[in-house]
Amino acid sequence: MPELQLAVIDVKPGAALESQSGLQMLRPRIYGAYRAPAGPRRIAAIVMHPTSNFMGHYLIAPLAERGICCMGLNSRYVGNDTVLLMERAIQDLGAGVQYLRAAGYEKVFLVGNSGGAALAAFYQAQAERLTATHFPDGDPTHLHPGDLPPVDGIALCAAHLGRTRLMRDWIDPSVTDEHDPLSVDPGLDMYDARHRVPYDADFLARFSTAQQARLARIEQWCLDRLARLRGTKGAPRDQTFIVYRTHADPRCVDLSLDPNDRLPGSVWGDARQVNYSANAMGRTTSLTAFLSQWSSRSQADGPTNLARTTVPKLLLTYTGDQSTFPSTRDAWLAAGGARIRNVDIVGGNHYLAGQPALVPQAADAIAEFAHSL
Repeated sequence: MPELQLAVIDVKPGAALESQSGLQMLRPRIYGAYRAPAGPRRIAAIVMHPTSNFMGHYLIAPLAERGICCMGLNSRYVGNDTVLLMERAIQDLGAGVQYLRAAGYEKVFLVGNSGGAALAAFYQAQAERLTATHFPDGDPTHLHPGDLPPVDGIALCAAHLGRTRLMRDWIDPSVTDEHDPLSVDPGLDMYDARHRVPYDADFLARFSTAQQARLARIEQWCLDRLARLRGTKGAPRDQTFIVYRTHADPRCVDLSLDPNDRLPGSVWGDARQVNYSANAMGRTTSLTAFLSQWSSRSQADGPTNLARTTVPKLLLTYTGDQSTFPSTRDAWLAAGGARIRNVDIVGGNHYLAGQPALVPQAADAIAEFAHSL
């Protein structure tokens, strides 16, 4: 087995990291871990998530065994998405692609796992045609085509459709007071025992409508607050805030909805407990980060961006996943058109956790795809 190596990558000169660390701000760097197989440097992959630490990703070693250098790359926002801007995350991903190209790899492709799927699609769409010249709040991104060298393919696995769609599907519409995590409208509380599984169509329709309404209210508040801050002399240009209860997807408890091989609950445990937890998806964010990641104004929607790309694509569907579903698969396949194919990893949960026999299946499918590029 090749030795695990550390990649230390300087990001675009002059780009300060959004961090309290003076070292990081003054010497902007990101970090990755990879195994380089012996022999010619033909094929390399990057697996990256906007915020999760992928330096120990389960595909790094299996892909190295199959002749593919796989780098688990961390963005500048590793472990904290409070101020995460998707437009900066693709800049970091571009630095990783440049690193592997400079190392001599003939082909480089992206492995978009979980939340990294929409990131990979956003990256390649912008690499093929740069349109993200401004953030959703209106500030310039200062992205340049040279920051985003195109890759040769995209492999997606356990692939979320993007943070904007996750928030749309997961936000709890029963919250009645944005400043009180315990406030609740029982008529919209999917966890209230009076709403029995399977949920009836009327409840689901009211639930979905209320989800959209809450999300729209928060988004409009962000826009109004930014306008006020930026119109006030001496005021900061951004601020943080809390979004309570962001894990209320009826599919977590009603397995008749979007059915696959999953077990009840969330990928993080009991769904209701996750919903009320102090640290969950999008819980703490800033105005600009909310617009870039979670809002309808986000430029990082997965299928929308994938449809703009021209490279070959592979989709691995983990059929026991508790957070991606048949409708998720269908959305990716529709976006990929003739240039995407699906492989089912039967019974696979979101992380293939406790399923060591399934990891080689995923690695085999990705390796076959990579060697065809």
